[in-house]
Amino acid sequence: MSTSLPSARRERRGNGGWAFPDLVVETWGDLACFTRPELKVERVSYPVMTPSAATGLLESIFWKPQFNYAITKIEVLAPIRWMQVRRNEVQSGISDQRVAQLRTDRTARYDASEDRDQRNTVALRDVRYRIHAQVVTISQEESPEEKYRQQLRKRVERGACFSQPFFGCREFTAQFGPADPAYEVQRDCTQELGLMLHSIAYTPQGERYRWFRASVSEGVMEVPLAPLPDEAVAMPSGSQRAARAGR
Repeated sequence: MSTSLPSARRERRGNGGWAFPDLVVETWGDLACFTRPELKVERVSYPVMTPSAATGLLESIFWKPQFNYAITKIEVLAPIRWMQVRRNEVQSGISDQRVAQLRTDRTARYDASEDRDQRNTVALRDVRYRIHAQVVTISQEESPEEKYRQQLRKRVERGACFSQPFFGCREFTAQFGPADPAYEVQRDCTQELGLMLHSIAYTPQGERYRWFRASVSEGVMEVPLAPLPDEAVAMPSGSQRAARAGR
């Protein structure tokens, strides 16, 4: 996914280089878990919604292959509250080859009870955020941005979505609507969050994860247009995370 704009085009604009004001969508729910990548076996959430989760939520409301969303900032509208959830999960994933075997071989079985494991999740509760975003068309030949912006606004106002939005885990469902001025930004919320997932680029070589250094200042997390360079981030592999969690 690319949200870059030509530098000459951006320099001619105000508003941080954008041609239009931010699209604003408010979202809320009972539970959320935006899992930190270094704590993925026993899940621990970031204190704030991630830009990638915000993008996924907007795409569940309205998406077309002709454009991408660029998250510009996320406002925290509810105090950060934590809770722990212990859930039954399976220890291993099923490969494509195993799925193909299960479909063709009627004697093959997968017993989830034998693969079950209880895991702890440190999640957020009673969350509410205000997402600010821009629409970036993929090529100049596509329909103008105004068309997609208007379609998103209409769907938000009607409460229409392609699929039920969620906060990190599919069972943590999210509600959404237009910005409500009755909810104010939590100005007492200021903290460094460390590395956070910025976006996912889909390349011929597979998914490429891109990162940025996140912080919340007076209840607002600003999201840069460009992520950190690849060489600036060294993330542990999945097996390394699992090994640490088992210690």
